[in-house]
Amino acid sequence: MGTEATYAQVVLLWTVRTAILALAAALLGWLGISVLDVLTPGIHHRQRVGEHPLSVGLFIAGFMILIGLVIHGAVTGPVLVGSGLLRSVLDPVRLGLIAISFFVSLLLGVLLLRMVDKLTPGIRFSCVDEDPLAVGVYVFGYLVFFGLILHGALSMPL
Repeated sequence: MGTEATYAQVVLLWTVRTAILALAAALLGWLGISVLDVLTPGIHHRQRVGEHPLSVGLFIAGFMILIGLVIHGAVTGPVLVGSGLLRSVLDPVRLGLIAISFFVSLLLGVLLLRMVDKLTPGIRFSCVDEDPLAVGVYVFGYLVFFGLILHGALSMPL
């Protein structure tokens, strides 16, 4: 694309970019749940969420908020119009920032959760696994947290 992009080219650029980033966020959300299973082995997220319809609803709601935040970040974030179609859609610097945000937020989230667990001995965090609704709320919060992190990475000016 040159510096004189038509309206149709800009719409196409934003549509392709939004679709790619939404798919990438869905993949990262799935990966995040898988990593969360490994990092918090006492809580069986995917198994417990499926045991109650309300838990499934919370999971779906959290996932939709995650995708909504990503789409909002994609359409409101800076776009490199005039730098070529591939670079405009998949800016390597922004993708690197998203990847770093994913891993850093996941590690920080788990570390801070463990720290708060140790600092509040009267509250047994592992009891979340005793009720599928509690697991659904826990995973819902994680997905919203993760969506906010991705939104920040997408909308942050570099």
